[in-house]
Amino acid sequence: MRIRVWVDADACPRLVREILERAVERGRVSMVLVANQPLRASASPHVRAVRVGSGFDAADRRIVDESAAGDVVVTADVPLAAELVRRGVLVLTPRGEQVTEDNAGERLATRDLLDELRSGGAITGGPAPFGPRDRQAFADGLDRLLTRIARARRIS
Repeated sequence: MRIRVWVDADACPRLVREILERAVERGRVSMVLVANQPLRASASPHVRAVRVGSGFDAADRRIVDESAAGDVVVTADVPLAAELVRRGVLVLTPRGEQVTEDNAGERLATRDLLDELRSGGAITGGPAPFGPRDRQAFADGLDRLLTRIARARRIS
């Protein structure tokens, strides 16, 4: 059975999508890109683009509603990641970090603290720009995760 990867595509770096498309070409995954803006069509029959309405968190709701335990979701959205992890979905950030039950709460607390500091003017700006190290970290994290899933499926 093919591994299904959902991508929170509105804020997903182009380089991450390119890495995922190469995984699709190797036949390791099927991919669903979910966004509330038009997406570039892929030539691969294993990639599906879903455009949702522009409502708040519409893409997140679609991913939550349609993903299943054992699927992989790529997102930088911390509340979405925490919700998915509770449902048995495997979550990988665009920077290659896996969100787990062990670290989801800490990630939510850090996000909330940073939001509070930003709204108070103590911190300005957001995360550092996505760069070559992030691209490599994502490729490595994806490979580790896909290998672990494939190994687990062979054993069971």
